[in-house]
Amino acid sequence: MKRTPRASVTAAFAACLSLGAIGTATAASSGAGGPSAADRAEAGRAATAPATLQTLSRFFAGDGAATRAVAAPRVEGGTVPVYTLTPEFVAGKAGAPVARLEFLAAQAVSSDGQKASLWTARLSGRWQVVNIATGDDEIRYAEQGARKLPGGTVFREPQIDAWYVNKGAKVLPLDEDAIRAVGSHGMTLAAYRARVRAAYADKLPGSAYARKGGAGGYAAHEENDRNGAVTFASVAAGAGALAALALCGLTAVRLRRRA
Repeated sequence: MKRTPRASVTAAFAACLSLGAIGTATAASSGAGGPSAADRAEAGRAATAPATLQTLSRFFAGDGAATRAVAAPRVEGGTVPVYTLTPEFVAGKAGAPVARLEFLAAQAVSSDGQKASLWTARLSGRWQVVNIATGDDEIRYAEQGARKLPGGTVFREPQIDAWYVNKGAKVLPLDEDAIRAVGSHGMTLAAYRARVRAAYADKLPGSAYARKGGAGGYAAHEENDRNGAVTFASVAAGAGALAALALCGLTAVRLRRRA
């Protein structure tokens, strides 16, 4: 099954400004603990701000299905936390969480039914929109994981673009990439740790792979080379990223992903 192309404003933003990496952007990036209610509320306000809606109008109009004037984007529901596999877990560090908070996502919908995911991160002491991506992967998998394993943590293994839900000793797949990796019935957390350690431990920072410049070594922010996507951490830094993007007036770069 092929996914539709994903568009990302961060790639266009990178072309507009010379920027460094964010590094640790979110307040809770060191563990799998969830964001506070206050954080989620502030992230929600950033997602619904007038400047965000104006940028969304241009984003949706870029697909040619609606003009900026009639796109009339709206943000539906609240924000959901999005977690990513941690290098500490891959390295087998005692007590390391399987995933850490990467950003909060909110769903935006245009008047003609297009959907996009708004990524918000805590930068310079406040939550800001740092990326807009087509589709609703983040929201959809969060909902799917809550149904499949209530109370679990939904997370992504970026190297193969696979989504899972973890609770206690269980790791269950949420998409086809994850099923290929762990089977349709999932596996234990210990077995999953062994799998990712075998796959990525030799690519951690400081490894020979990293020293040779092979994709910079493993990083939680690093996207799978296969889909060519770029995360917000690799291209955006500092405050006002969305406002700067609005001033650039750039068309989002189309990024393809595979399922």
